[in-house]
Amino acid sequence: MISDNLKNQLRLEAGSEQSILFVSGRLDSATIPDLWNQLHLLSPRLSGKVLFIDMGEVAFCDGAGAAFLITMENEAIHKGLDVHIRNLSEDMRTFLDRFDQARLKHVLTVKITDTNAIVEIGKTFSSLIDDIRDMIAFGGQLLCSFVWTVSHFRRIRWNDFLKLIELVGVNAVGITALLGFLFGLIMAFSAAMPLRQFGVEVYVSDLVAIALVRVLGPFITAIIIAGRSGSAFAAELGTMKINNELDALNVMSLEPMRFLVVPRVASTILMAPLLVVLTNIAGIVGSGLVILSLGYGLATYYDHVQYILGITDVLVGLCKALVFGGLVGGVGCLRGLQTQTGAGAVGISATRAVVSGIVLIVVAEGLFSVLLYMLDI
Repeated sequence: MISDNLKNQLRLEAGSEQSILFVSGRLDSATIPDLWNQLHLLSPRLSGKVLFIDMGEVAFCDGAGAAFLITMENEAIHKGLDVHIRNLSEDMRTFLDRFDQARLKHVLTVKITDTNAIVEIGKTFSSLIDDIRDMIAFGGQLLCSFVWTVSHFRRIRWNDFLKLIELVGVNAVGITALLGFLFGLIMAFSAAMPLRQFGVEVYVSDLVAIALVRVLGPFITAIIIAGRSGSAFAAELGTMKINNELDALNVMSLEPMRFLVVPRVASTILMAPLLVVLTNIAGIVGSGLVILSLGYGLATYYDHVQYILGITDVLVGLCKALVFGGLVGGVGCLRGLQTQTGAGAVGISATRAVVSGIVLIVVAEGLFSVLLYMLDI
């Protein structure tokens, strides 16, 4: 006979014909984690054709203990052993009879099947289709809520709306201006190096100005908004969902879409063009410093920028900002409303909001580029 004793909870006596597994102590949620480890250590040592699970020394058993007991049976059955449970007290037998053991055994014996690349691609594609469908449905609901809000103008909570404008716009002025200035500076220095070979460094001002106003200004600003406001919206709404605050709003006949989502998306759409203008100005100032350092005068730089930029370029950038702001604000709120339960659910929602926002910005920029090229704008 072989005898093993681990922390006086599980004890195995294995012989050539039968094995006896003695269970002692309490079988509850506090002790089960350690018992799982003990069971996995003892499982390879099971021998014989019959296994007796002795429950005579068990003082208490709850739902976690019942699941643990059935798992021990499954481990033994998987090894081809005939399992018998003995020395069950009357109270414990009555307690275990309340469980649907057949169903529980089925859940515990389900194994994850191996998948191949085709299956994974199919799952990913299916998830992408579902996500796109949810975005379209959310967009329709958001549009209807916007129409309702405009038709009930007096019901707008202006204090909350102004606070959101401060959070989305005013608090982002510093980082937006800084990044715009740095991008203008970097682009100017990067473009001056190849253009110097042809002696036309002055045209750096044209290149940087048109790139900032039409493309990079709205793009950089949208990325900043996605990182700041989009993730904040997702985290805030996700926390409210976990705390059942959204259900409380529904009970009070305050629809979350109108009460929470519309103000956030509206504030993002309103502030995005203003932040883009700030980014463009800061970028032009940064590139201007480079032009001045190359020996050209301020009047020359001003003339080039004024000549290359037209009202159409400015309007294109502002239109992009409106679309980008709506996408970032909307997807941030959507990810917040999709928050699941769990300790890391809010963090996952915030991450998904930023990633989805950036992806939508890139896709929208690509569509804008194709459309503007086709329209010759």
